Amino acid sequence: MYIKREKYLSKIRPFYNVDLIKVLTGVRRSGKSILLEQIKDEFIRNGFDSKHIIFINFEDLKFEKIRTINKLNDYVMSLIKDKNKYVIFLDEIQHVRNFEKALASFRVAINCSIFVTGSNSKLLSGKLATLLVGRCIEFKIMPFSFLESYQFQRVLGNNVNPDEFMNDYLKWGGFPLRFSFSKESEIKRYLKQTYNGILDKDIITSNSKINRQNFEVVASYIMANSGNEFSSTNIENYFKSKNKIALDRKTVYRYLDKMEKACLINRVKRFNIVGKQAMSYIEKQYAVDIGFRMINTNLINYSDSFFLENIIYNELIQRDYEVFVGKTYKGEIDFVVIKENKKCFIQVAYYLSNDDTIDREFDAFKPIKDASPKYVMSLDRPARYSKDGITHINIVDFLLNKVDINLS
Repeated sequence: MYIKREKYLSKIRPFYNVDLIKVLTGVRRSGKSILLEQIKDEFIRNGFDSKHIIFINFEDLKFEKIRTINKLNDYVMSLIKDKNKYVIFLDEIQHVRNFEKALASFRVAINCSIFVTGSNSKLLSGKLATLLVGRCIEFKIMPFSFLESYQFQRVLGNNVNPDEFMNDYLKWGGFPLRFSFSKESEIKRYLKQTYNGILDKDIITSNSKINRQNFEVVASYIMANSGNEFSSTNIENYFKSKNKIALDRKTVYRYLDKMEKACLINRVKRFNIVGKQAMSYIEKQYAVDIGFRMINTNLINYSDSFFLENIIYNELIQRDYEVFVGKTYKGEIDFVVIKENKKCFIQVAYYLSNDDTIDREFDAFKPIKDASPKYVMSLDRPARYSKDGITHINIVDFLLNKVDINLS
């Protein structure tokens, strides 16, 4: 059972018959293979001859011997019977050494449209970028959003209340297969195995020369502190005092880079609101899925605003916004959201439980003279605290597309 991932399909459809290699990247187990199947089904429903579709999943044992470009080329060319158009799907292409040369060859030798997936953002770096510059387009696939998770629950026959379901999503996130389990202990075990599998396959490989113990401790710390202000110095000092591990800044940033390339985290830059420009250095990290943050924290109380910030950040980038941490001369705005040279500002709170909390969240906008729209998002229902031109939005309604933000 699955849901149609229309959010991504609508982005990819315009490129179905364009002479660009469609590259779907994203963390393992985020649903890329199912999305490829949905694209294949759309081709067939639109009348495309299924005999002209080639689909290879390199994690399927049937294709485990195809690990070189020569074997891949021989297999694909053996299926080409005429000069009509073919659609080629290559799932988890990173298993094939020097795969980029095969893709370049297919574009020249075959009348085809090519779709590939991979669990590492390095797919679009190095040799692939050099050989196929201007000939590929990337789509970043993430685990289920809150809306997709809610829709999937309905498909499974669970008539859940969206506000109550938010508590579940806040804890365990949106990896599709985690919904196969009902007990929290089972969900946690699945997420831990998925997380460790990513470390083993995409980061701590035999060629990586990474100290596993050090990396696991640092990665867990970064995941647990997603949304907090980042400082390599703080990390150095923390591990020296708590774990007796000596780490220099270069190593910390190398580990961060590895986590980003494995699609475990997204790194967010600051935006100087007064200067109206993005700043070059990284300020925060957010987990690709809140479930990974949960399994890396010892908190029993997950109801802090950083969990919600993480969810809002992921939602915004899935909606194709550019997102920054806002910096004023007096403090910080959670998000500066930009698209097509327009922007808005967002503060995220768990609940506006008292006057002090309300004042703190709304007053964060006071240093901003920019007239762009300003929003405070929280779980309060109804959303009744709008004032001074600042709009209060219920987070669940926003995630379900019942209300939206405006940019100017």
